[in-house]
Amino acid sequence: MAEHPQFAVIAPAYNEALVIGSIVLQAKKHTDRVIVVDDGSIDQTAEIARLAGADVIRLPENAGKAKAMMAGFSRARELGYDAVVVIDGDGQHDPDEIPAVVAPVIAGEADLVIGSRFLNTRAEIPAYRRAGQLVLNRFTNLSVDGGGFTTTDSQSGFRALSRRALENLTFASEGYNIETDMIVQFASRNLRMTEVPISVTYDVPHKHKKNPLSHGFGVLTRIAGLIGYKQPLLFFGVPGGVIAFFGIALELYTFSEFYRINQFHYIVFTLGITALILGLLLVSSGLILNFLVSMIERRAGET
Repeated sequence: MAEHPQFAVIAPAYNEALVIGSIVLQAKKHTDRVIVVDDGSIDQTAEIARLAGADVIRLPENAGKAKAMMAGFSRARELGYDAVVVIDGDGQHDPDEIPAVVAPVIAGEADLVIGSRFLNTRAEIPAYRRAGQLVLNRFTNLSVDGGGFTTTDSQSGFRALSRRALENLTFASEGYNIETDMIVQFASRNLRMTEVPISVTYDVPHKHKKNPLSHGFGVLTRIAGLIGYKQPLLFFGVPGGVIAFFGIALELYTFSEFYRINQFHYIVFTLGITALILGLLLVSSGLILNFLVSMIERRAGET
């Protein structure tokens, strides 16, 4: 594969001078081009990557992972590569697993290959990360809307993309949301996706650049927005139905107590009416938005 490289490796990096040189050198065993996107680092990340033999793109300021990855994808398209592999620049991933991740793309079997930390029992992942990832996976799979693909590691930064996938990166994304946005976009366009097992280490110099709680909450908020846009009846209608049912139950309790002991619970009655109105508003919003989404999709299909 090193003699006949068919892909480029992209490594977004922010203040990774301690490890970026090693990542570049190991990745170059498998391909002739490693594109390091220096996302506004204030250390020697760009210089060390260049000395190690990388093609360096230097962003003037820290723009976030999504912007860095998109810059790398753009360079790969310009250079005419039919496939790319994305690997985190912090040393969490093993560059020697690049051939395994890119193999389904090279074989023409997939447009997106996700290196999953959860398909490999050797991967030592902290319990809080497993729990958080489980939540994000379920919401991501829900947002895919029956696309036939179920991910076990929606936030993995180790992945491979085909030329077709590169040409379908036509969405706007911010920060770490890009991993989920990519899955949702490709599912909507019927691109083929699969996963392969990878290892991971969290014993790296700078660990995660963002607090895991804020990272997870930010991604979850983005996924919730996608579900609300793609499946408004599910996002609004189901909670609305539950709330409305709760309101009806409170009203039944209020009037049953009134007829039973002639005592009227004004607070319970007010809560019930409020819940009923809120629930009906959510259900109505879900129905209206679902109709609008169906109209938009129908017109898009006609064009």
